[in-house]
This record gives sequence, structure tokens and C-alpha cells, in this order.
Amino acid sequence: MRYLLQTFIFASLLMSISLNSYAAVILQYHHVSDSSPSSTSISPKQFEVHLQYLKDNGFKVVPLSNLIDGIKKQTPLADKSVAITFDDAYIDILTQAKPILDKFNFPYTIYVNPGIINRNDKKSSSQYLSWDQLKALADEGVIIANHGYEHHSMARTPKGLTQQEWLDKQTTSLLKAEQLIKEQTGQSWRYFAYPYGEYDLAVQAWIEANNFVAFSQQSGAIGLNTDLTSVPRFPASQPYDKISGLRDKLNSLPLDISLTGEQAKTVFVYEEAKNITFEVASDDFYKSGLNCYISGLGKQKINWHDDEAFSITFSTSLPVGRVRANCTAASISKPGRYYWYSKPWFVLNADGSWYHL
Repeated sequence: MRYLLQTFIFASLLMSISLNSYAAVILQYHHVSDSSPSSTSISPKQFEVHLQYLKDNGFKVVPLSNLIDGIKKQTPLADKSVAITFDDAYIDILTQAKPILDKFNFPYTIYVNPGIINRNDKKSSSQYLSWDQLKALADEGVIIANHGYEHHSMARTPKGLTQQEWLDKQTTSLLKAEQLIKEQTGQSWRYFAYPYGEYDLAVQAWIEANNFVAFSQQSGAIGLNTDLTSVPRFPASQPYDKISGLRDKLNSLPLDISLTGEQAKTVFVYEEAKNITFEVASDDFYKSGLNCYISGLGKQKINWHDDEAFSITFSTSLPVGRVRANCTAASISKPGRYYWYSKPWFVLNADGSWYHL
């Protein structure tokens, strides 16, 4: 009896580690082109290198809906699952990316701005996909999702409006965009990619209240505990398009970290934020092996309070602009793979004004 109990406990532990280690990754692209701005582009040649690497290394490229449904239903995600997404609905997704994707028979998602598409729909020289083109792609199984009616930041409240007034206005705008997508493509997933990746706590609460799933631009793998108001995606365009850098990201595991109260804030005025405390639910890594880097600051000193919490006192002030902390740790149960978590901050100028886009 004692032996059976020990065996059950051991098996349960292994199952717990296994389920917690199952991971998926979402890749974010914009242009697939040799002639578009490099900061939002990957060449068609290198894009094919990405897809060939996925095929050759045991990755399962799946529709984005598979991953989101798994999180919602708390069904373990198939390990090494990957979803491919494109922001802004550029025409080169059709002319350059689609033939390569079709070659590998890989599914993908396109986030669109209906207001921009409406203005460009009949222009022969438009750099954006038309509604007819998007409908044809949707009919082939491509997921068409929401990037906002216009490409406006959800976090930046315009002068003369309160935040609630701005959110009320965005409610109308986002629901209008969702309705247009449904009318034009027959799809309504209520998936929303934050323009510029910017959001705050009020926006996250708004996303949840309006039954959307929101996708950000900070890095990190996803798992069953991923927050559906800020689902991470790995940018895969230049300068992050080299396989040498993408390899670890594709093999990454979700680091189960949470932030509560004021610690969960994303928007700060310059020099306002001094430190942050994370709560950790995972134990599949050694504390001494956890490393956290902050853009503009470099590697930070980690202070463990106990096995379930650690803090970082920033070595200097967070720089103005979009800032990210990336925390990684080697997995004990899956040698050669790393847990990865990213936290974004949007740091305003000292006078409280927003930095330039």
C-alpha cells in the first residue's frame, strides 16, 4: 500500500511537471518583403528559412484558435505548438508570404484595421489587402482578426477626454471593427492585437469585460495560465529574424509569474517606477539560474524573498519609451529549454506626456 501511494505521488508529480512544461509560441510578423521598412519586415527568403526550421524540428504549426481554446478550456497545449500571426494586413502577406505558407500548408492569422482597409479598398496601388482578398483568404481558413478600427493606441487618452470617455469611444470603435470583419469575411473571433502593443490595467479590464482576447508585443511562451488580456507574441521580423536567436524562443516554456495590484501597472511617468515584485508558481528551475534583463538597463539583481516571490530594484531609472523586462531560467525537467517571461512598461516623459510613436 505504501509503495502504491509513493508511486501515485511520483506519477502525479511527473504529470504536473509535464503539463506545466507544455508550451506554445506565437510569432508576430508584419511585412514579408525586401523593400518595406526593415524594422517591420522579414525577407521572403528568411521567412521560408523560418518555416523550414519549424518543419524540420518537430514544431506543430496550428491555428491561433487552437491555442486560445486550449487556454479557455484548460486543455493541455500540445508541446512545441506554434501559431503564426501578421499585423496590419499588408498586401505582401498575399503576394510574398502566402505562397511560402501554402508550400508548407501552415495556418496563420491576419490582424486588420477596417478603417484603413475601407480608405484603401479600391486603390490599385494600395499596400493593404482589400476586403475581397481578405474574404478569399478567410474562405481558405485564414483567421481574420481585429487590430482596431484605426491603428490607435488603446492606452493613450487624447487631450480633452477622460480615460473612461476614451474607453467608451474605443468600445464603439472596436465593436464596429468586429462587425465589419464579420460582414466582410464571415468571421468574428473577438481576437484583438493591441496597436503598438500598448495597454494599461484599465484597458485589460475593458478587454475582459467585453469578452475579447488581447494580444501584445512582449515576448514569451504561452501556457494554461497565460493572461488572455495580454497574450505574448515573439516578434520575428528584423532584427530578430536570425535562426540563432529564434531557436531558443521557439523552444521556450511559459514562466508562471504573476503580478498583483500596483505591481501589475504598465504605464509610468519617468522615474516613478523604482522596483517590482513578482510572485512565482513554478518550481521547475533553480532560483540561482533565473536571470532578468531590462531594455536599456541590462541584467538586474534579483532578490528572492522566499521560494514564491522575488523583487528587482531597478539599477537606474527606466528609460522613456517602450521598455521590457525579460526573465529566463533553464528548465530542470526539460534540459536545453528555457522558461521565458516578459513584462512591458510604457514610460512617459517627466511631464506626463507620451513619447513619440
